[in-house]
Amino acid sequence: MKKIRLKVIAVLGVLIAAAIYYYVSLPALNIHSADLWMFLIMLLLFAAIAYVIKKKPARSELRLMKGFKVIVGALVLVVAVYIIGSLLSSPIVNAKKYQGLLDVQEGEFTKDIEELSFDQIPLLDRDSAQILGNRKMGSMVDMVSQFEVDDLYSQINYQDQPVRVSPLRYANLIKWFTNQKDGIPAYIRIDMATQNTELVKLSEGMKYTASDHFNRNIYRHLRFRYPTYIFNELSFEIDEDGIPYWICPVRKYNIGLFGGVTVGRVVLCNAVTGETTDYAIEDVPQWIDRAYSADLLVQLYDYYGTLKHGYFNSVLGQKDCLMTTNGYNYLAIDDDVWVYTGVTSVSGDQSNVGFVLMNQRTMETKFYAIEGATETSAMSSAEGQVQNLKYTATFPLLLNISGEPTYFIALKDDAGLVKKYAMVNVQKYQIVAIGDTVSSCEESYTNLMYENGIKAVEEDTREIQKITADISRIAQAVVDGNSHYFIMLEGSDMIFDISIADYIQIIKYDVGDTVTIEYKAGEETNTVLSLDGVFKPAQGRAEDEAKADGSEEASDAETPEAD
Repeated sequence: MKKIRLKVIAVLGVLIAAAIYYYVSLPALNIHSADLWMFLIMLLLFAAIAYVIKKKPARSELRLMKGFKVIVGALVLVVAVYIIGSLLSSPIVNAKKYQGLLDVQEGEFTKDIEELSFDQIPLLDRDSAQILGNRKMGSMVDMVSQFEVDDLYSQINYQDQPVRVSPLRYANLIKWFTNQKDGIPAYIRIDMATQNTELVKLSEGMKYTASDHFNRNIYRHLRFRYPTYIFNELSFEIDEDGIPYWICPVRKYNIGLFGGVTVGRVVLCNAVTGETTDYAIEDVPQWIDRAYSADLLVQLYDYYGTLKHGYFNSVLGQKDCLMTTNGYNYLAIDDDVWVYTGVTSVSGDQSNVGFVLMNQRTMETKFYAIEGATETSAMSSAEGQVQNLKYTATFPLLLNISGEPTYFIALKDDAGLVKKYAMVNVQKYQIVAIGDTVSSCEESYTNLMYENGIKAVEEDTREIQKITADISRIAQAVVDGNSHYFIMLEGSDMIFDISIADYIQIIKYDVGDTVTIEYKAGEETNTVLSLDGVFKPAQGRAEDEAKADGSEEASDAETPEAD
């Protein structure tokens, strides 16, 4: 009876230890999960230890015990399967399969990447967004003692604007205990273009977050609902109505037991209610921006670029091997978020052979064969322009400026605040423009492109036209610091623009004078190229007007009244 009791206690001890380990580590019940194999190894180790403690054999007897042999044999088998499975899943024996995980298309830069208006250019990187978020949180006296801002700061498109969002989190375990009933009351939303920072308060608090504990922890909540799913990196997003969700990509293993990871499904979890919806990757809603993490996409492209001629060529000869540069940024195109990064040779020179854009929702990938400086070189060029101020450059954002691929860089001071902006030409990175605002930076950059022959002045193909008529209206205005006269002529609704600097005689003319002008038609005004005419002295103009008035009165007198 005592032996049975000891066996039961030993089994219960192993099961309790296994349950605690499972509850803490949350391995997926899936043969593709490395965590599950580690869980089995730990379980067998617990069993072996419990068996030895229960039997208390001498060292010489230990090898002869049947039960111990079974446990050790199972442990060896599990370890062997894990090691062999890892080897057979690796790029060493599956280079071609790894290289084919990503379908890369050739892209057309000016067609795929449209010029953005200044209110759509994301000006902040993640570090700057963190500073703004923490400042906003510090001003909320009713919350700052209980909550902090999480470090997530996911970049998404929200109502066609680039924003970063991050939930609040409990400041510590005590604050969780006192606030967990109502949940987390708000999240931070930062407009990347305007730098406007909002703390969005919710009518009902978020009860499923990474800072919650026990069954309300988002990872544990997902594990118990989907015990076989292996989740990739979770991201925090909001839908078009501002409702917070966790975007939970589910890994798909395409090569062997542990290799060729992509995304097969996506689970949406409402951060307030905990409700979940399971989608196949091709069916996810349009508003979701981050099904594929940036790190996963970069890794997939590195497989594509380095394994063209097999694994050993990628390590030894490295013929035709390309890899992504050290860093990436995000670009908003057609309501999707694309990961941007440069592509360079594995030799590590200071030039790119092109760059790549990868869609975080669909995994669509486009390569652009545009040679130029690496992002690091562009950052150094920008910093060199303000070296006396000791500003540091953020990782560039790729923009289309007048058809030219251009690195857009924010320059920050020691406090992490953006002070200036820089534009660096990708192909000629010695062309660097600096400005206090985006518009001034763009204007300076455009002038530099004209000066260096990158951009030519467009030929004016408009025909020269001629018109002679009396002036019907005349007005003066100042345009860009220069005085202009704008006139209208009898019988025409066109407006003619006359620069005083070019045609000083315009000041002699007034309404009623006859002019002959040559002009080129424009969208709103017509540019005057020559001016000639007959102007009347004030007395003569008054006599003409009196004659005209007299003629009209005579005409009225001769007209019989109607019966």
